[in-house]
Amino acid sequence: MKPGTDACELLCLDLPKAESVRSSLPDAEVLESGASFAKALADPNRLSIALALRDGGEMCVCDLSWIVSRQDKLVSHHLRLLRSAGLAASRKDGKMVLYTLTPVGSQMVDAVRTISVPVS
Repeated sequence: MKPGTDACELLCLDLPKAESVRSSLPDAEVLESGASFAKALADPNRLSIALALRDGGEMCVCDLSWIVSRQDKLVSHHLRLLRSAGLAASRKDGKMVLYTLTPVGSQMVDAVRTISVPVS
């Protein structure tokens, strides 16, 4: 590698290994879907709401607002984005709207939750 670059100076392709890994990658549609799920959880507010839903189950905006210490309108906005991404679902119960994580939402939150940041 050249100093200060991220590219090799010569072609050093391990073709059997590269082809094996290349053929195991998901198709573009699956990658787009995964990236959309990850993007939906990339905001700390949405991630905290999703974690609260995972730990608390079905909840309304009022409960979630109190749990994450954010205004109702902000929580509602982030819940709409989580719902649009397919990570959360909602249902009406009288005048209340209750939210829950979808199965894929639970999987994504669990994946993010298992990542630990080393302490410096």
